[in-house]
Amino acid sequence: MRRHIVVEEAPESLDHEALRKQLVTKGCGAVVSFLGITRESEGDAEVYALEFDAWQEKLGSVLEKLADEACEIFQTRSVVIAHRTGRVEAQESIVSIHVASPHRKQAFQACEWLIDELKKQAPLWKREVTSNGSTWKAGLG
Repeated sequence: MRRHIVVEEAPESLDHEALRKQLVTKGCGAVVSFLGITRESEGDAEVYALEFDAWQEKLGSVLEKLADEACEIFQTRSVVIAHRTGRVEAQESIVSIHVASPHRKQAFQACEWLIDELKKQAPLWKREVTSNGSTWKAGLG
């Protein structure tokens, strides 16, 4: 098992493909990837950006724990996760997750579990900047 965690601080964009290339795929038959981007609208409002704040001292360790758990639960071989903090404009990438596994079912399950758990557990908060003003979204993720 190998995991690799990257936490990006407001770069121009995440290099989704470069992150995927960091996977260890020896013995694997599947790679599943997820790229989360900022929507352009929410309800009747135009979304200009999301602003992510994080407990930086804890974020990396939470993502590492999730990657380890995904490898254990789903028998995946490699996980790469990157999450931006700071301001992310509409249609820009927010989070990139890649999973390598011997079988596709486990890779899909692990990738879905990772994004769900990241939203529940990662010490991230976001403010939505829209045509109707800006508001902090409740909860983590």
